[in-house]
Formats: sequence, C-alpha cells, structure tokens
Amino acid sequence: MSWLLAMVLASASCANSKDRATSNKTPTAQHSASSHATPGNAPPNYAVNDTLLPHRELTIISQVLGEMRRINIYVPPGYDASPNARYPILYMPDGGTKEDFPHLTHTVDGAIRAGQIRPIVVVGIENTKRRRDLTGPTEVAKDKKAAPVVGGSAKFRRFIRYELFPKVMGQIRGDGTTGIIGESLAGLFIVETFFVAPRMFDIYVGIDPTLGWNAGELARNAVERLKVGSWQGRALHLSSAGKGRNDGNSVYVAPLAAALEKHPPEGLRWIYTPKPDEKHSTIYRATKLAILRWMFPTG
Repeated sequence: MSWLLAMVLASASCANSKDRATSNKTPTAQHSASSHATPGNAPPNYAVNDTLLPHRELTIISQVLGEMRRINIYVPPGYDASPNARYPILYMPDGGTKEDFPHLTHTVDGAIRAGQIRPIVVVGIENTKRRRDLTGPTEVAKDKKAAPVVGGSAKFRRFIRYELFPKVMGQIRGDGTTGIIGESLAGLFIVETFFVAPRMFDIYVGIDPTLGWNAGELARNAVERLKVGSWQGRALHLSSAGKGRNDGNSVYVAPLAAALEKHPPEGLRWIYTPKPDEKHSTIYRATKLAILRWMFPTG
C-alpha cells in the first residue's frame, strides 16, 4: 500500500516531569485497509496549558490489582446541560493530576471550544506503580532492573476491562466509541494491548512508545500477530521522536510501521508520523492536538 503524505500540526512546549523510560514537521504516512463547542471560544495557548481544569474524581478498590486506584474524568462543555447527549471516551494511562491529565485535557477542552474536534470525555488513570503496570514480560536483565516489579501489563489490562470500564459506563454517557492514548511506557502498553486485545478499544495511540522493551519483541513479532488479529473497524496512530536511540524510540517504532506497510491488516486504519526533530520529552505536547484531530474529527 502506498504512503500518503500529510503534514501534521505541532505545538511545541516543554516536557513534564513524570518518570519516563528513555528511549517537526515531517511527512506522514497514512493508511487504510478497507455541538457543544463554540468556534473561536477557546482560551489562548490551550495546547500547552498545564492548569488543572474542573473534573470529576472516583476511586476504585481493585480486586484485580489489590489496591485503590484513583481515576480523573474530564467531561466536555455542555455535558450537564445535555442529558441525552453521548460522547466518545478517551482513556489515558499516566492520567494523574500531576501527570499528563492536566495538559491533555486542556488541549481537549480548547480544541472542542474552537470546533477542532468533537466533544469527548477523557478518563485518566493515575499511576501507583507505573513500570509494573505498563510493561509486559521481559527476558532482558536490564529491563528487569527498571523497577522492583515489572511485567504487570496483563493484570493492568484486566483491571481496565473488568473494573474500570463498568465503573465508567455506569457514570458517564458514552456513545460506544473508545480510544486510548499514551506516550513512552504508556505507549508500550497501548501497542501491546493493540496486539493482544484489538477489540478492547476502537482507537489506539502510541506516542514514541518504548518498543525497545524485551529487546523489541513487539515489533519483531508484529507480522505474525498481524496475521491472526481482528482489526476490522480499528484505528492505530504511531509516532516516534528523534533520529536514534538517544533522543527517542524511532529505531524501534519504524520496524513496526514497516511491518504494517508490508502486511496491512484488512479493516485497520493506521498512520505513522515520525518526528525526527522532536525528542522523547517533547513529542507528546508537540503532536497531541494533531492526533486528537485525527482521532475525533468534527466532520
């Protein structure tokens, strides 16, 4: 399938201080196999603002994880005034109030008010043991030293599916469309979930995902996984930062994009946006608005 070139909007800003695993305006490869907003009413600099917006909070005593989990929920303008309206729901790991939740919801809110995306709900999952929850099994000694406990992604996925989903669906008016977005280790978790549970979400977004985990196993075995998955109606957005191992994960993400290009799954809409001029620490903020517009267009 041919590469279709597009320019991706970017709004650069400084990085947040959240613990990260280290790993522009460039051509974009896009592929497909098969009104509560008031335009012009967005606050200035909404794509880079870290101010915590009013939001809802809930806690879940997780039987799966054996701990309490805090969840932050943003609802769009007009949500309470329109009791019959339903909305797509965007889930985000790293969704604590001192993590990525404030800056992402500020961008979402501003984009809705500016008429750039349709109204959505954002559900942020605050971290407790980040490297435990967002990593899968590994045979690499260096990976195993990254934290006292790693490799808990399957259990974290069960928490989301069997405890978080029902809780959110009982309190939020969703329209049946779900997405998940995250960067770095959160992106790793999202790509893994895309492969092992492709029907769990409708839209998967991995921003400079840490695909070097377990010696790059997800990308190395992508072709075999793509042959057996159920991809109809799913969407995947991949991006990478930098030109090498020192400033991003491009060396690990590009092979996955190549596998998708060579073996495009039927029914999957996907896009890969390499950002060589961004760094691992800047790519989330620089690309999130363009990604949101790709995920939730107004048309």
